[in-house]
Amino acid sequence: MKTCPSVGTLFRVSLVTMSTMSNSEEPKVTTAPHIVDEELMAAGKWIKLEKTTYVDPAGNTRTWETVKRTTRQTHIDVDGVGIIALLKRTLHKDCVVMVKQFRPPMGCCSLEFPAGLIDEGETVEVAALRELKEETGFKGEVAGVTPVTCLDPGLSNCTTQIVMVNINGDDMENINPTQQLGDGEFVEVILLPLDEFQSKIDDLMKKEKIVVDAKVYIFAMGMVQAFFKPRELPVLKQ
Repeated sequence: MKTCPSVGTLFRVSLVTMSTMSNSEEPKVTTAPHIVDEELMAAGKWIKLEKTTYVDPAGNTRTWETVKRTTRQTHIDVDGVGIIALLKRTLHKDCVVMVKQFRPPMGCCSLEFPAGLIDEGETVEVAALRELKEETGFKGEVAGVTPVTCLDPGLSNCTTQIVMVNINGDDMENINPTQQLGDGEFVEVILLPLDEFQSKIDDLMKKEKIVVDAKVYIFAMGMVQAFFKPRELPVLKQ
């Protein structure tokens, strides 16, 4: 003859069941992701490749292939500068000073903001004005500097700061500027009107084989938004 479980037994079984369900529903313990080790795999004059061992938020140990510059200076936590230089001249539209140069990794020319690495002992501002003078011949004044930003965080730890520079195009030294390029440097200076920045870039891309730096195109989209559609969300052409 079977007997029914007592009330006490049912109560204990219920507690065990509730405890099991509660444990199964608890979130997994997470940990702060962090680097464990960095092993050099290959190195050249300008860059190196490392195998990065790290712990992910779930506590798993994983590896990543990381590219780093070998040129970062000891006095600063940024690799280089990019320069958004605005040329202002009487009876002319304000223009953004751009550079076009052949980039071997891309196999073609690219359209970029003037840019360069920071030398030992230089501030970001000094490096920006030096690079602008070398690549374009223009002399300008710093108007602002961004925080340190990353460039391609899925590939590299390379960082940059963008420096805004105003150029007085009516100054004698800026009327016929002379580049100060180093050996092996071939840089073409291109002036693009600020209020037609994106359309002029699109025209260049249609006329010749050229790639555009992502920072440049995002800036161009921002200019379109600021000039013509300040209250609308940007929509890309399909």
